[in-house]
Amino acid sequence: MIVRLTYFAISPDKVEAMKRFYNEEAMPVIKSQKGNLACRLLEPVNKDDDYISMTTWDNREDADAYQNTGMYKKLVEKARPHFKSDAALKVYEAEDILEHA
Repeated sequence: MIVRLTYFAISPDKVEAMKRFYNEEAMPVIKSQKGNLACRLLEPVNKDDDYISMTTWDNREDADAYQNTGMYKKLVEKARPHFKSDAALKVYEAEDILEHA
């Protein structure tokens, strides 16, 4: 499984607009991509920390295909007016998560 984390700071006056954009525009696009398993916006408890967009993918090929279509870049560009600074993408491999017994 591949986990893609995009870190970004949001201007306080743009938080609600960013949440709306993420839930109404970005999330449906991401969830429709082949191999996407989940898509979440993580809101920091400490308001000084970054927000994180977390997407999980079945495999590296599907995650790379999403990146290579340019869709990720398009979504980041649409969200950019809400950011205080540039977003940073980090990609991780993860073991499948076992459910509680």
